[in-house]
Amino acid sequence: MSLKLDRKIPLAEDIWLFEFVRPQGGALPAFEAGAHVTVITPSGARRNYSLCNDPAENQRYQLGIKAERNGRGASLSMVEQTEVGDVLPVADPENSFELVDAEEYIFIAGGIGITPIMCMVRSLMARGHAGFHLYYVTRSPELTAFGEELADGALADRVTVHHDGGDPDNVYDFWPLFEKPGKAHVYCCGPRALMEEIRGVSGHWPQSRIHFEDFASDVQAVREDDRAFTVRHADTGETIEVPADATILDTLRHAGHDLPSSCESGTCGTCRTELVEGEVDHRDMVLEAHQRETHIMICVSRARGDELVLRW
Repeated sequence: MSLKLDRKIPLAEDIWLFEFVRPQGGALPAFEAGAHVTVITPSGARRNYSLCNDPAENQRYQLGIKAERNGRGASLSMVEQTEVGDVLPVADPENSFELVDAEEYIFIAGGIGITPIMCMVRSLMARGHAGFHLYYVTRSPELTAFGEELADGALADRVTVHHDGGDPDNVYDFWPLFEKPGKAHVYCCGPRALMEEIRGVSGHWPQSRIHFEDFASDVQAVREDDRAFTVRHADTGETIEVPADATILDTLRHAGHDLPSSCESGTCGTCRTELVEGEVDHRDMVLEAHQRETHIMICVSRARGDELVLRW
């Protein structure tokens, strides 16, 4: 569907709130807490962005987007190349981070990972559910989105905000929360280091109560030392050169191939492609070790040698 950018305001340093509505007004497809939408950004890339408003608000979608200065340009194009009134293609909401019914919740967010958590918090507050606490870790107040809202009113007693200043010795100690398994469901979203920390301290908890949404903010699909290589179709023999500064997925699209994708950050599995021959530099967070022998995530992974033989 085509939606109009109705509002665009800064939330924190390099983090912006985007509000989309139907150009002619009216209700949007419903969503539940934890859902995301796929947006075709001005750069032409498809990106998933979590919805952060209360799901009861059916006439607008609010997204929190961070301008990744060292990324591949999609989020930066959203921040720098859009204006209120622009119309962008937006897919119907999907949810891989569903908020299950529970008496208690522990929410843990890092950086831009606050966006789906805010949706959950707002949904619970609107329903009068007080059994939750949010732990939000950032480097500084300037990098803390929704800071004023979290510090105000009824939310203040249910939120702990910690700024580590980028000092590894000053990171928040989550162990006391997890030392003794409780009955809460845990929802965590943020950078890879935070995700791994929570996986580590919650290993003795029932895994059915630990939920993650991974933005893969530190996955680098294109790096400075990357070099060009070719991909060859195993059946047709078609050979295409992948430049040093482009992904396999983008290169194949530019060559006229319509290939499925969603996150384009190596986390969803949509663009998994059969690997027939060649050594792969796997950069995804989806494939297990045995799957990497026969498949590749073409949105982020590359060749270690001169050529990969694929079946797309």
